[in-house]
Amino acid sequence: MTHPLTFLGIESSCDDTAAAVVRATGGAGEILSSVVRGQTALHADFGGVVPEIAARAHVERLDLCIAQALAQAGARLTDLDGIAVTAGPGLIGGVLSGLMTAKALAAAAGLPMVGVNHLAGHALTPRLIDGLEFPYLMLLVSGGHCQFLAVEGPETFRRLGSTIDDAPGEAFDKIAKLLALPQPGGPHVEREAAGGDPRRFAFPRPLLDRPGCDLSFSGLKTAVLRARDERVAAQRGLTAQDRRDLCAGFQAAVADVLAEKTRRALAAFPVSTIAVAGGVAANRAIRARLETVCDETNTRFVAPPLALCTDNAAMIAWAGIERFRLGHCDGPNLTARSRWPLDEGAAPVIGSGKRGAKA
Repeated sequence: MTHPLTFLGIESSCDDTAAAVVRATGGAGEILSSVVRGQTALHADFGGVVPEIAARAHVERLDLCIAQALAQAGARLTDLDGIAVTAGPGLIGGVLSGLMTAKALAAAAGLPMVGVNHLAGHALTPRLIDGLEFPYLMLLVSGGHCQFLAVEGPETFRRLGSTIDDAPGEAFDKIAKLLALPQPGGPHVEREAAGGDPRRFAFPRPLLDRPGCDLSFSGLKTAVLRARDERVAAQRGLTAQDRRDLCAGFQAAVADVLAEKTRRALAAFPVSTIAVAGGVAANRAIRARLETVCDETNTRFVAPPLALCTDNAAMIAWAGIERFRLGHCDGPNLTARSRWPLDEGAAPVIGSGKRGAKA
């Protein structure tokens, strides 16, 4: 039987400061505590996350989140077997804040520290909640990333396809901004779309005319912008129904693209289970389309609870446990990484820039 392990997880890669305590005894894990402090109010006036503000907020909140997570778990540092921390990819100031905190705690308590790829945390979440066996197909769909991964082990990820420009969550936020909806945009666009007609505007389904599993959302975003501008020019403004229909059409296009690309990914990597994770996985309409694909292909669908779809530290603690069981332990020279592809052998996607792909 696998020796029980209890890890503290620390996550600070974007605008959520999080800490959690997770215990693993074999199979699925047990979340003893999970604390997440968001920063929505801090960034509301800027229409998006401001990296400097996010980093300062992490510095102010990390120790409080960690203390709260330990208290909720009824644990002390001496009860832990190790500390797992996000070492990338993400906003470098935030990643550094969490990493330096983890280094200090590990040194003070004499605990091993494990650096975790934030995306591996999402990709391994189905094993935390469900004890899912390898291999499985993962659709990681979030504010900063979108990719299909063949998950064959705790550190073995093969990228089958990726967005070549915007991630879906980023596109949702930009659509919300151009329609004067609050940030973060995803929940507000979904709420508006519930009352809209998805067939009113003929938006494109990018890259469906090309083979493969790569995705693109930049052109779709531009199509929504043009449709909005046409309505504004024709009637000197948008009606409430215009806004709802634009959101519904956009959301339907994203769902159609993800559904078809999921079918292709399953054909390329035929497994019995597909898992979905990341913030956009909380969108109910998109989840429903993916569940339909699974029903049609006789594939099991696994999705974390909504609270574990968005950024959290429980997934980081679990991914740290998975790495620790393989014999990995990082020292004080562990560095923060703004870019850190899970599949480092994959060719860079179009639009990844001179420094290569983020993920």
